[in-house]
Amino acid sequence: MHSSTSQVRSSQHSVLLLIGILCTAASLRAPITALGPLLEPVRASFALGASAAGLLTTLPLFAFAVVSPFAAGVAHRFGLERVLFAALVLLIAGIAVRSAGTTFALYVGTCVIGSAIAVANVLLPSLLKRDFPAHVARLTACYALAMITAAGLASAVAVPLDQALGAGWPTSLGSVALLPLAAAILWLPQLRLRTTSAPGLATEAPGASVWKAPLAWQVAAYLGLTCFIHFAAIAWLPSILQEAGDSSARAGALHGWMQLAGAIPALLLMPLLQRMPDQRWISFASPALSALGLVGLLAMPSLAPLWVFAFGMGMGAALILSLAFVGLRAANQKIAASLSGMSQCIGYLLAAVGPTFIGFLHGSSGSWTTPLVVCAVLCIAMCALGLSVGRARHIGA
Repeated sequence: MHSSTSQVRSSQHSVLLLIGILCTAASLRAPITALGPLLEPVRASFALGASAAGLLTTLPLFAFAVVSPFAAGVAHRFGLERVLFAALVLLIAGIAVRSAGTTFALYVGTCVIGSAIAVANVLLPSLLKRDFPAHVARLTACYALAMITAAGLASAVAVPLDQALGAGWPTSLGSVALLPLAAAILWLPQLRLRTTSAPGLATEAPGASVWKAPLAWQVAAYLGLTCFIHFAAIAWLPSILQEAGDSSARAGALHGWMQLAGAIPALLLMPLLQRMPDQRWISFASPALSALGLVGLLAMPSLAPLWVFAFGMGMGAALILSLAFVGLRAANQKIAASLSGMSQCIGYLLAAVGPTFIGFLHGSSGSWTTPLVVCAVLCIAMCALGLSVGRARHIGA
């Protein structure tokens, strides 16, 4: 009887934990992607140039790179659940500050948002490896699906919400705080149910070995190229489409369409990843599909919905793989935590230059042709890298 009651409680806790993880994941991209469709009114409010506006997408990525290496150590000291809850509270605060209506608050709030997301980015894969070791790939696809879907919906509704509220972009941009607020409320039971320690997250010895492992650098490079291209598109796709003649509402809708397209690979990969002998073919095909979408936007812009969808599918699959590689290429949870921090530090440092660099290329060339060609070439480089990082190997095995 006692055993049966314990099993029920354990099952209920697992379900509650999963719901908390998915709601937290839903909060990790929407605060960034909601800015893209509103970037033009934000630029107009503060008279920002292209590079300064690109910095609004770049700053969170710099924060990812700076904060990520410390997240595992902080969680080891204070506990995974408590640190994740603190990250959600910090995220809510950052969104509120960003929408305060001054240039200083805009950039400070953006940095706070990036720092909070960085912590959760690192700790969620480690949490999955610790509590659901037999289902890492499947659950990674689930939380990536939640993240991508929320990001797409936030983009799609940003402009209509701005127009409906009639209170200017700060209200529309601030409304995205509802996501981490809901996640924080759902996460409260975890603070009571779990201990304050997280013994699997000490990073001393494994951390050193991860930085010397060539496979870890390949994981970081794949993540970095994915995020370079993906966040450049998040920052500039609405502007690209508006320059081609689309309205701001249609550009925002296609911006959301691109991200929702990334949900399809999550659904398809969930049953496949765990059973694949390796991930080479999908690691190659994903960026290849994105390259096709970028070339299509250049060659036949009239079919933008098709090309945006193809690009979004490819990037969505690559993002899921980048996240899954942390668990799939690590021999244990301790190495997964170290690899997560290391790969996100290096990967997001590379990604951080994307939006600003692409904005600079557009400003210097006077068109979006050169930026689109550069991103297509990087997709092709990812195809080659995917054939290596996709092989079934383990760091620390």
